[in-house]
Amino acid sequence: MRKKMQTVGLAVFGILFSAALVNAGQDVPGSKDPTLFTRMPGWYINQYEENEFGSYEFTGTNGQKTTMEGHRLIVSYTWSGAGKKPSSLQVVRNYQNAIKKISGTVLYERGDDFTTMKLVKDGRETWAELASEVDAGWGGFILTIIEKGGMVQNVTADAAAMKLGIKTEGHVAIYGINFDTNKSEIKPESDAAIAEIAKLLKQDATLKLHVVGHTDNIGGLDVNMKLSYARAEAVKATLVSKHGIGASRLSTFGAGPYCPVSTNLTEEGRTKNRRVELVQQ
Repeated sequence: MRKKMQTVGLAVFGILFSAALVNAGQDVPGSKDPTLFTRMPGWYINQYEENEFGSYEFTGTNGQKTTMEGHRLIVSYTWSGAGKKPSSLQVVRNYQNAIKKISGTVLYERGDDFTTMKLVKDGRETWAELASEVDAGWGGFILTIIEKGGMVQNVTADAAAMKLGIKTEGHVAIYGINFDTNKSEIKPESDAAIAEIAKLLKQDATLKLHVVGHTDNIGGLDVNMKLSYARAEAVKATLVSKHGIGASRLSTFGAGPYCPVSTNLTEEGRTKNRRVELVQQ
């Protein structure tokens, strides 16, 4: 039943994608082949979707489901009608052989028309799924690719959210304050987050805060302790000099890697651990 539903889904997906086609035999505007694979001759892109950050549930080893997050690319290919059309198995084997040649692996395959592949290279982990209806249905195939990675945080907590966090937990993590690696100079894109901290302090003249810097565990302990303190000091200095907050209302501390909120074994975890926290005095 599940396979039947997947087949129906692919068929509907293909029909919708074909409806978006502007000129038969030509790629839809703005589309391109994935950097991971070249194109098989005789095929063109009839739909293309690229997201800076998204998720997808892949079928991995032994059929186990694995959800990956990162840069997401979905490319649908359809046959141009020129020459001899390959079979689903021929399409699948071409992509499997291609990833094996660059030291990738085939994690899963089902029948002649479905496979999951994985490549770990140069510190990047990429997953790819090929679902084909070349032999039936709408007659094309879909590549879904996720290059694993953390999301760029564009939204920062506002003063109201900070106030609620401090009221309920006694502290709140601020992820919108950014620094270059091993540096304590605050990057310009941090202005909005710091302005919200200033707003919080101006709304309550009695509020006093500890500004606490945190790092991941990459690098020496002494370096990270000094770095986290320097970053906390930089935040305090900005609040005082640019927003007129009294220095006596702010104290600073560097916790280094001592208080992680996630694992340091992944980039996603390390990103969460690199933060500034506000703690009520």
